[in-house]
Amino acid sequence: MGLLRSALCAALAGEEDIEVVGEVPGTGELPAMVRRHLPDVVLVDLASGTPESVKVVSAITEAAPATAVLALSARWGRSLVEEALAAGAKGLVGKDEPLHELVRAVRALAAGDRVIDVAAAATALRPATGPLTPREAEVLRMAAEGLPLKEIASRLFLAHGTVRNHLSAIMRKTGARNRMEAVLLARREGWM
Repeated sequence: MGLLRSALCAALAGEEDIEVVGEVPGTGELPAMVRRHLPDVVLVDLASGTPESVKVVSAITEAAPATAVLALSARWGRSLVEEALAAGAKGLVGKDEPLHELVRAVRALAAGDRVIDVAAAATALRPATGPLTPREAEVLRMAAEGLPLKEIASRLFLAHGTVRNHLSAIMRKTGARNRMEAVLLARREGWM
């Protein structure tokens, strides 16, 4: 999303008290850029909550403990909030926030404060409930282990067709295209 990244950098650079010292196309390049420039604040896109993006937050906080990480996400899930904070993020802001809120967050982090937007805070405080029934969560946990349908059915004392029906319901409820995507989403949201 180079165009959006460049637009964000231009908007931040337009602020009198903010200097953009660098931009990189991928999160993997961030730790080296942070070591080179030692910025007060670095913005990290937690693109779809992949474990790699959260690991980059840890790498940045290890490489430059004085640099505050502002994590951005399109959608906050309970586990993503917990993982980002555990990795060392000092701020969490949703990508749907207006620009002035992002600028406010950058300034607050540069001043040594912590910033967590309302959506991320509400997600962290909300009980971990989800659309899956306890049985569906159990089926998905076994699917996460890579077990075939017959093995899942055997372990749960269910018919093969019943397991298939549970997996269909899981796909429908999560909007996932396949089992692994459903597993990633359910883990990120704290549903299993």
